[in-house]
This record gives sequence, structure tokens and C-alpha cells, in this order.
Amino acid sequence: MFSFSTFVKDLGTIRKTLLVALILFLAGGVLGWIGTGSLQKLLAQQLEGLSEISGNLRDSEHPQWSFFIFIFANNSIKSVVVIFLGALFGLIPAVFLLINGGVIGYLIHLSAMQGQDLFQLIVKGLLPHGIIEIPAIIIACAFGLHFGGKVILSLFSPSRGKEQGNLSWSGFMRQTFTASVWIIILLFIAAIIESTITLSLLS
Repeated sequence: MFSFSTFVKDLGTIRKTLLVALILFLAGGVLGWIGTGSLQKLLAQQLEGLSEISGNLRDSEHPQWSFFIFIFANNSIKSVVVIFLGALFGLIPAVFLLINGGVIGYLIHLSAMQGQDLFQLIVKGLLPHGIIEIPAIIIACAFGLHFGGKVILSLFSPSRGKEQGNLSWSGFMRQTFTASVWIIILLFIAAIIESTITLSLLS
């Protein structure tokens, strides 16, 4: 039930929603890059909050362990919760994707404006863990968006919902639990990399 091959197979059933999630994430990145006014202020607040937390973790007795616990708990809890909050018509996963993409876009733009080395930021600061973490978050949000789509379909197209039957819902819920397990595993690996390799490269 929770095998990796089952997880990969399940991803194939939500290909269109995965594409939508990726587009929303990239759109967030573009908005973060060009954003002005209230959007820029919101993203700056997000970065300031992360910077403050990062400083506190660095000052702890065991910074690597502290970073790992915070990163893994924060990402895994939010990712699983966003799947099931997708039942609210997919709004929460969509906003989550836009904000996360926006923060990265804003960070890269801010670094470029300050004359920092973008190669170092992207290759050392984002790629080592982001190559696992970002796809895991996009997958979580895609399941959340799909959840919202199924709710909308059931409410506004009852005949089609009846055609799909309870089996479709039970099958989808099984998929969400399988996805949750593997997303947590992927984020566990990403947290190890971020709290060791990424931390070391940026130190």
C-alpha cells in the first residue's frame, strides 16, 4: 500500500494537477521577483521571520540538530496539513504555492540587487536540499489541489460524482495517505541535507 512504486503510480493519476501546482509555484517565483508594494512587504516579512529563526537556531547548543528538527517538523507538518486543507476548494494549497515560490523569487531578486553571488546562493544554498524539498512540497500541494477539485466536482456536478462512486473517494484517500508517508520521507532526507551539507556550504 505504501510502496514507492504505488506512490509513483499515484502521481501519474494527478499529472494535470501536478502541472497546475508547478505553474502556481513558478508564478509565485515571478511575482516574488517583480513584486512591489504590499506583496514585497509580505515577502520581506516572511524572510525576516525565517532569518530570526535561523539566528536563534545557530546560537543553540547543537545548531545542526536544532536546524534539522525545525526544518523537518515545519515542512512535514505543513505539507501534510496542506493536502487535507485542499478540501477547502484547493485555496490553501494554491496560496501556499504562490507564497513559497514568491519567497524564493524575492530572495533571489534581493540577492541580485545587493550584488551577491547568485551562483553560490542557488547552487550552494538551494539546490542541495531544494532538489528534493521543492518537488515534495509541490506534490503535497498538487494532492491538495486535486482534493479541492474533487470536492467542487461533488458539490457542483453531483451526477458525475455519482458516476465516480464511493470507490473513487476511497481510492483517492488511500492515495493521500500513501503520498503523505512518502512526502514525509522525502522531507526527512531534505532536512538532513539542509541541516548538514547546505549549512556547511553557506557557513
